[in-house]
Amino acid sequence: MPDITLTIDGVEVTVPQGTGVVEAALEAGIEIPVFCHHPKLTPVGMCRMCLVEVGTPQIDPATKQPVLDEAGRPVIRMMPRLQTACTTPVSPGMVVKTNTAEVEFARKGVLEMLLTSHPLDCPVCIKGGECPLQNLTMGYGPSVSRFDYADKVHFEKPVKLGPLIDLDRERCILCARCVRFEDEIAGDPVLGFANRGRAWMIQSQSNPPFNSKFSGNTVDICPVGALMSRDFRFAGRVWEVKPVPTICPHCPVGCNMTLDMRYRDIKRVQPRVNEWVNEIWLCDRGRYGFHFADSPQRLTKPLVRRGGQLVETTWQEALEEMAQRLYGVAEGYGGDSIAGLAGGRLANEDLYLFQKLFREVLQSPHIDSRNGTRDEPEHDDLAYAFGVGAGTDLGKLGKGTTVLVIGADPEEEAPVYL
Repeated sequence: MPDITLTIDGVEVTVPQGTGVVEAALEAGIEIPVFCHHPKLTPVGMCRMCLVEVGTPQIDPATKQPVLDEAGRPVIRMMPRLQTACTTPVSPGMVVKTNTAEVEFARKGVLEMLLTSHPLDCPVCIKGGECPLQNLTMGYGPSVSRFDYADKVHFEKPVKLGPLIDLDRERCILCARCVRFEDEIAGDPVLGFANRGRAWMIQSQSNPPFNSKFSGNTVDICPVGALMSRDFRFAGRVWEVKPVPTICPHCPVGCNMTLDMRYRDIKRVQPRVNEWVNEIWLCDRGRYGFHFADSPQRLTKPLVRRGGQLVETTWQEALEEMAQRLYGVAEGYGGDSIAGLAGGRLANEDLYLFQKLFREVLQSPHIDSRNGTRDEPEHDDLAYAFGVGAGTDLGKLGKGTTVLVIGADPEEEAPVYL
């Protein structure tokens, strides 16, 4: 596609054809405020927060060429009404104005209207500290409201939208990000709208409710605190947690994520941007599967068998006993008498050290790592021969690509792949 050159607030910028004005403005270092717009979703222009002035070169009907002024510059014809920057694609010679008095007046009106039914929940809202509505109200909103607080619409709160997500309908600004994510990205049309006017609301359309493996992503993209993870609600404030980068351990995708820690406790799990692996998404297993870390049934100390019973001991004693037993077998019967079976969840670094221990220290060639079932061991051989390996780039998959899946259920075992 050819590149398009336009001017935004006097700054000339060149972007690919098909780029929206919002993204073009970011390339020029100019931020246009948005609520409903999201770079991963189809633009819909619902919230009207991104209204801007747009003009295009006037074209001479006879010559089909731009009309020039006395200085030889194209004459720009401004559109009679403000345009939504998220749904307006760039065009050659376009002029965009994002900071005029008319734009400022429109933004104040949009925010004033949104706040007419928004509750004053900021001190207890889960989104406090990372809320676009707070930030944009401070940056672009009115200092006072003309609407009566007693006239606000009230809904039941919170509503259990699903097993993991609560919905506060009073906070919802009806941007439809959650609905569009489930329809467009997750492929699970489980959310929708009900009623009209000021009674308009989000509701679950599935049975069981909110039946999606990716429901937690709607909390991330919700621009207010309407959608809440039940795990994190009232569990802490965002400025109290420290994000620790890590990799999801629950499936082979290897989604990048952060553990939001408060002292030594995991309070929530958030996706970490990696366009080559998980983009900005996480499945619910990766997001909510961290509770095993605090399970009372989890082994926190090594166990050794004493008199037929497993008893707790220190790591030093456990490692010394393992070393003595392995050394005794190797000395008495030779390395051929020892074999090692590595788990399928070990990292490459651990597998390297595992084989080094057996081959170099114990002098044993008997090492295996069997991930298939006992009834279908041939699946392992097929995976080694034809499966993904070093240099595999899943980003190259697209229309026309044939993917052969053997002995697996990607939707259950690696949901983000789909």
